[in-house]
Amino acid sequence: MKIAMTGTSGNMGRETLSQTLALRGVEKVRVLLSPRKKNDKLAKEYKRYYGDRIEVLRGSVADEALCKQLVNGMDYVVHMAAVIPPRSDADFKASEECNKLGAIAMVNAVKATSPQPCYIHISTVALYGNRNQKHPFGRVGDPLLVSAFDCYAMHKLEGERYCLEAGLEKFVVLRQTAMLHPNMMHDNVSDGLMFHTCLNAPLEWASSRDSGYLITRILERDQKGEIDGFWKKIYNIGAGEKAMQTGYDTFKDGFSIIGGSAEKFFKPDWLAARNFHGVWFYDGGELEELFHYQRDNPTDYWKEIGKHHKLYSLGKCVPAKLIDLFLFKRLLKHPNSPYVWKKNAQTDARAFATFGNIPAPKSWKETKLMAKGDFGDYEELKHIKNAKKNGFVLDHGYNEEKPMEEWDISDMRSAAAFRGGECLSDGFVEPYAKLTWKCHDGHTFEMTPYTVLRGGHWCPKCCQPAPWDFDRLAKDVPFFAQVWYDSHEEDENVTYKYGEKGEHLAEKWHK
Repeated sequence: MKIAMTGTSGNMGRETLSQTLALRGVEKVRVLLSPRKKNDKLAKEYKRYYGDRIEVLRGSVADEALCKQLVNGMDYVVHMAAVIPPRSDADFKASEECNKLGAIAMVNAVKATSPQPCYIHISTVALYGNRNQKHPFGRVGDPLLVSAFDCYAMHKLEGERYCLEAGLEKFVVLRQTAMLHPNMMHDNVSDGLMFHTCLNAPLEWASSRDSGYLITRILERDQKGEIDGFWKKIYNIGAGEKAMQTGYDTFKDGFSIIGGSAEKFFKPDWLAARNFHGVWFYDGGELEELFHYQRDNPTDYWKEIGKHHKLYSLGKCVPAKLIDLFLFKRLLKHPNSPYVWKKNAQTDARAFATFGNIPAPKSWKETKLMAKGDFGDYEELKHIKNAKKNGFVLDHGYNEEKPMEEWDISDMRSAAAFRGGECLSDGFVEPYAKLTWKCHDGHTFEMTPYTVLRGGHWCPKCCQPAPWDFDRLAKDVPFFAQVWYDSHEEDENVTYKYGEKGEHLAEKWHK
């Protein structure tokens, strides 16, 4: 078995590489590392640890010729490369090059290779956009409402859609959930990113270790011919009920290893009120049933991080006020902090995108928290079996009780109408044969039924960022409205976009 990989310098990628090379029958792994200086040392380490079983290529993942060299002669391609926040927030071009153009180049390289290798594409939970206590559960087929100015998610969305529409012979798209990894604390104390987290955001934490294990299980089972029905689909990489938390829980577990809590270190109005991302996966059990990879739970994993980084335990000996002063208040002033955006609300559209018109709570006493039972029994709300009963599962606009193999043109028309548009094709052939659609703005486009109904994608001209126009779109697209208004007022009428110099802008429109 020969495998090509991108993204092996990342947390999931490192785990995937080491666990894959521990498998029987793996003859060679060929990896692509970006030309960043920090990867020079990593390339040498790979050769020292793995010898001739690993081949290292250097260059940009957006270089199609290099991608063809990477995948040539391989049985599998695992595309994990990503530029994630906070780097993507600060470097739009790097995000576009890796998350969008890199995905396009990789798909083109796979398609041009004969025979085609199996292609595993890692996407992201960030495509679903902001969720809160009103609809904490999500699943494949839900609307993709990428949060304003989240260029990482925007570019990942465009890369995913290209993969789905490319007509590859054997592929799978895996939307990764929030990920825990050994350097979690360290990676989040140099930027204002942690303040983007909403206290009631549903977060389902999978460890990098389990995520790597999932990839090895896919490779193992496919080699044995056990998962033929797995391919040509989208799945959510979750971690199960034991890993379902909120932003508040995450701060509670993470800060416990330094002897603190959100209440000790933060004020609630420091944190974003919306425009984040996170979801509990209603359908996360589909992958678990196939591969039995969900082992870690976040509370235990945070304790493991604490043991691994002995220095963190010293925080328990330092007064919380000092940690607050020298660590968190310092981060509060970072340009990527929502607190800074609020101070510059007249010129920075991220302020309204993140807070809206609703006054933020000034104290913890007036802060309503899902985790503390303010919206109902927390454990009952988290129970997957209660999701439909509680009204948490979104409508997709067609008869979902039908197996995909029994779809017909009436399902296409129903789904299109729920999206405010039409299916213009006369007949339905099969889920991966493109049909012609029209959105409510009158744009016509071709897309496969699978990408629309099971992917949640819609018009690539007006219904995907950028600009972020969901305030307007939700008024005519019931598919969007059912979740958009969980965190936005119905009279909001803002279009968010980047200016010529990368400014964060908002323009009002009038219907």
